Amino acid sequence: MFADRARIYVRSGKGGDGHVSFRREKYVPNGGPDGGDGGHGGSVILVVDEGLNTLTDYRHVRKYHAEDGENGGKRNCRGKNGSDLILKMPPGTVVKEAETGKVITDLSGENKRFVLIEGGKGGNGNQHYATSTMQAPKYAQPGQPAKELELQLELKVIADVGLVGFPNVGKSTFLSKVSNARPKIANYHFTTLNPHLGVVDLDDAKGFVIADIPGLIEGASEGIGLGFEFLRHIERTKVMIHIVDAASTEGRDPIADIYAINKELENYNPEIAKRPQVIAANKIDMIYDPSEENDPVAALKKEFEPQGISVFPISAISGKGIRELLYFVRNLLDKAPQEAVVFEQEFFPEFMIASADDPFTVTYDEEENVYVVEGPRIEKMLGYTNLESEKGFTFFQNFLKLNGILEQLEELGIQEGDTVRMYGLAFDYYK
Repeated sequence: MFADRARIYVRSGKGGDGHVSFRREKYVPNGGPDGGDGGHGGSVILVVDEGLNTLTDYRHVRKYHAEDGENGGKRNCRGKNGSDLILKMPPGTVVKEAETGKVITDLSGENKRFVLIEGGKGGNGNQHYATSTMQAPKYAQPGQPAKELELQLELKVIADVGLVGFPNVGKSTFLSKVSNARPKIANYHFTTLNPHLGVVDLDDAKGFVIADIPGLIEGASEGIGLGFEFLRHIERTKVMIHIVDAASTEGRDPIADIYAINKELENYNPEIAKRPQVIAANKIDMIYDPSEENDPVAALKKEFEPQGISVFPISAISGKGIRELLYFVRNLLDKAPQEAVVFEQEFFPEFMIASADDPFTVTYDEEENVYVVEGPRIEKMLGYTNLESEKGFTFFQNFLKLNGILEQLEELGIQEGDTVRMYGLAFDYYK
């Protein structure tokens, strides 16, 4: 079964805790601290696998997590790092944050590998906190917590040209005629339940990839029928081929069909409806009354060519007219923007923060002359934020301001140049 959507839960590895211990050696009664650091947790990494073309595997297994880092040990022994979790995805997979629907990454084009969420950093052992005034620290840094995400995976096939049309107009027959694709063909509605991709090879011209999108019906953009399930697959296409039954073998009006399809495309995504289009008037060998006044192809040309949409009479069975159509489509592709359609990132996992309900404390340590900010919320925030990046540090500053931490520090009398400590990290305070 073709699976083009899946919802999964992923979690990175937790960082191992730093260790509190002291040297115990013969003739050294008061050995110094020797607690080792915790290992880093494993990250969750997405990698494109060109051999995959569906998301079926993620329909069966829904939860994935990287390995936690080991805790530090005695004698400065550092904990082992947790193994990264590598998730293989088919090319064209768009990864979204499930609750908001915002794009995290689009695994298309040059984006073959993406670090989704980094593992928590291992905590420092107590050996790092020895000072001239505190030579036996009994504090070690806990490992940063794991990060978790609920993901919505959507596969949007990568094709240059999309075939659209109502059921039974001959899209599958056309695709099998012009490419190496071998879709199932039968005479009943919704035969095509899966998008089919085919490669069109042209003499003396560059080939292109064409996708047969399952039959649309009116209301597809609102979730009616099967069309809505597959509309996402035409979002990357640069040219649309509308295939209509010019012979009206099922009593349908081809002109009305084209307007209905364009309306569904516009309702789903107005940008798609603006892309170059061409009409393939299929089944011309079955037109019983080709007289000038009853010629359906002439009627299609009269209606759509003034709108800049060319009409090509074809027979998908005999192949008549197909060559001219394909070379015209190649010309449209050459004129279309060459850059791939890639969805921009809208959601940044590294900026995730903990729940607003998590408490935190802001205190002044007179003995060490430092201001101390602690609590689960602070610890999680530090775990989610890369302070070495400009975006991460800006986020960190906004976090302190929006959550009233700066205000509480000022109430305690903090002055410029004073030190603020947060779980082993020290910062100088400046307005």
